[in-house]
Amino acid sequence: MAERGGLWRRRGVPPDAAFRRLFEAAPEATALLSADGVLLAANAALRRLAGPALPFREGTPAAALLAEPGRAKLAAALAAPQAIAPFEARPADPSAPEDACWQLVLGPVEASDALLLRVTDVTLVRRAEARLAGGSRLEMVGRLAGGIAHDFNNLLTAILGGVEAARGVGLPGAALVELDQVQAAARRGAELVKNLLAFARQQTLVPRVVALNEVVAGTIHLLGRSLSGRVVLEFALEQPGRLVKVDPAQLGQVVMNLALNARDAMPDGGRLRIGTGHRLVLRPEGEGRAALPPGRYAVLEVADSGQGMPPEVMARIFDPFFSTKGSAGTGLGLATVQGIVAQSGGHITVESTPGQGTCFRIYLPRHEGEMPAEPPLAAPAAAPLPSVVAPAAAGRPLLLVEDEAPLRRLAERALTRAGHAVIVAEDAEDALEQMAGADQPAALVSDVSMPGLDGLALARTLRQRWPALPVLLLSGYAASTIGTDLESEGIVFVAKPYAPADLLAAVGRAMAAATVP
Repeated sequence: MAERGGLWRRRGVPPDAAFRRLFEAAPEATALLSADGVLLAANAALRRLAGPALPFREGTPAAALLAEPGRAKLAAALAAPQAIAPFEARPADPSAPEDACWQLVLGPVEASDALLLRVTDVTLVRRAEARLAGGSRLEMVGRLAGGIAHDFNNLLTAILGGVEAARGVGLPGAALVELDQVQAAARRGAELVKNLLAFARQQTLVPRVVALNEVVAGTIHLLGRSLSGRVVLEFALEQPGRLVKVDPAQLGQVVMNLALNARDAMPDGGRLRIGTGHRLVLRPEGEGRAALPPGRYAVLEVADSGQGMPPEVMARIFDPFFSTKGSAGTGLGLATVQGIVAQSGGHITVESTPGQGTCFRIYLPRHEGEMPAEPPLAAPAAAPLPSVVAPAAAGRPLLLVEDEAPLRRLAERALTRAGHAVIVAEDAEDALEQMAGADQPAALVSDVSMPGLDGLALARTLRQRWPALPVLLLSGYAASTIGTDLESEGIVFVAKPYAPADLLAAVGRAMAAATVP
């Protein structure tokens, strides 16, 4: 310490013993610099932060701590140390992470010509901010995707309805073949929209308590047909298995999506391992929205021995419309997987090393308790309920409310062709005006999303007058976005796109489920 005190005296720094002790013990990485930016001393915290790659010797330029363009920023700060705000730079240490980030503050030491440099490692803070910004961006994209899905579902409903109407006018066989192509394309579009809704976490799930092993085992046959002979499929299902509450069909889609991605990552063959397990998490793991909260989890793992992914691809794999397959991929596969997992209350993580493969792990909250008993089979009824209630059974006209003119015409045509009388309204306000002083309609058939009063609010308003009014709601959004339990209110819901037959069947269910006075 005596030698260092002499050094400081030569540089014009008061050899105050208390100052030197505070300098060495400071938890913040700190250095003393000459006016021309030469290192005079560095405390232990800075030596630890900089790492062993940079020896601290008298006369070492402080710029050696930083990589470009941080050195230029430091030179500007040395030229006017009292006018420069804190700035950020990357450390020069070649072993530092690519996103390593330091914040530096430079200022004069009182009663001397020396400068004090304070260095803070803000790498973790910047990572958390980037994740938060990415999460906000994806949330915004999710809302946009949900809105696009709603509009596309309206268009697809009109297309499918038009196809059905065209089939009934006696077209020649060649024209019917073309209609088949239109219908198939519309249905493929509907599948893409479902993926958009899954990413936006707005699709309709039907969760129930299932054994995770059984859901995974149910994919064996499909996977066997989808994988090439050069891919060896291995299952490692933990016994005893765990119970989870999920939509088994959607979880099966998750397994299939991950497995097919793994297949594509192994063009020359390899091993695909699908396993299950369990894990107890005692404290949060990770940061922000991606953090895995404490709890008991059943774990689903899909791992391959394929090409792996570099960090820049890993950072974007769950982004919608991002694909490494060029025109062969939609970029919605992993976004759909993440959406389904999140909507099921789970979390997904991924580890990958170029040339060594990739491993996805899905953590699903474990269901504690026994598997619910299957409901007993009901005795066959003497006569099944008709899928469409005949007009004579209803005795009153239906009230149809739809703000999209093509869909309004489609629904009206389907209902009238089935023999129903229909009162048509363009929106909720129009419907309430037409119902003023009128008798109860046989049922309300209404779109959910409309300008002004929405379909649910309209249904509740009308039920204040007619509590037993049957209600069928239609929407291009999923039922989960409505924010209420429709079933508990005795409301039937149909997601768009729907075919005319689907509409008629849903009207029948709504009218059969309600007691009309």
